[in-house]
Amino acid sequence: MINVLIERWRPETHTFHFPVGECAMTLEDVAIILGLPTNGLPVTGPTMSSFEALETECLHQFRVAPRKTDCRGSFIKLMWFRSLKDRIVLTDDVHIQMYVKCHIMLFGTILFGDKSGATVHWKFLPLLRNFAGIIQFSWGSTCLVHLYRSLCRVTCVDCKEMDGPLTLLLTWAWIRLPFLAPISDNPRVFSIANRWRNWDRENYAYRYNSFAHYRSQEVVG
Repeated sequence: MINVLIERWRPETHTFHFPVGECAMTLEDVAIILGLPTNGLPVTGPTMSSFEALETECLHQFRVAPRKTDCRGSFIKLMWFRSLKDRIVLTDDVHIQMYVKCHIMLFGTILFGDKSGATVHWKFLPLLRNFAGIIQFSWGSTCLVHLYRSLCRVTCVDCKEMDGPLTLLLTWAWIRLPFLAPISDNPRVFSIANRWRNWDRENYAYRYNSFAHYRSQEVVG
């Protein structure tokens, strides 16, 4: 289904071109699908690539730093964050904040994931220094921009894979094109993405719908 949507994406207008007209995701969609704030400070800052800077940042926030084998360039392996999270004992606010930051970095792979699916860029760590200020950032708009950029990149002839918030893309398609969606076992749950949390259990056959199946549908065909 995602491949069919990619076929319909036009980088010139940043919209999907369907036989019935054009449409695209909005900030409102991001808010209701993922429950992310769409107002606030821009998610921006320096992108330092040295391992020494990465090490210093992790020591400041987690009191421990990954080894070079735990990293791939400027990316930290998710295994390192999972291991750190499991070792943290929630004895005080400091350790609770460290635990939550690990979860945020792991969750970041859903919003700002790379093609490997096994690492996360450490450029987001400086934004977590002020724990109380994390909510002040407009994570929703950043997520939407990341998806738009990913869709534009994947339309290039030499691009074979897509990264970015695919959960947002797929859920948006399911709520805007409901006749293509699997059956939801939690139709009233918010945020909307959670409605299909276990969709593969309830819709076993849906997983095997082919590329041709979605192409043949009237709205996307």
